[in-house]
Amino acid sequence: MRGLIIRWVLNALALLATAWLMPGIGLDGFGAALITALVLGIVNAIIRPVILFFTLPLNIVTLGLFTLVINAVMLLITASAVAGFSVSGFWAAFFGSIIITIISGILSRAVIDDDSGKRRYR
Repeated sequence: MRGLIIRWVLNALALLATAWLMPGIGLDGFGAALITALVLGIVNAIIRPVILFFTLPLNIVTLGLFTLVINAVMLLITASAVAGFSVSGFWAAFFGSIIITIISGILSRAVIDDDSGKRRYR
């Protein structure tokens, strides 16, 4: 349970950093980032697999690059559901989703011990 909470906070921090870096993405504060991270996680867990399944042929033809478009759509869906989170358009969502993925990966990697492969927060 503790790991889930830490990952949630790390994703909220990634959202805050993305809002700071991307001019078309806005967050009202850390509370909005926590709510956005929660909603984005739920959207990615429920809606994203269904969309990936139905767009599988297109994803295969584009060698997986269409997944970037799907990630942008998930960010736009989240922005429409959360009051304190805004995305100005598709391209802001597209590049924002890439930045979120990179920052979240770096932050997640920071809490993993490279030598033993065990998580540091346990």
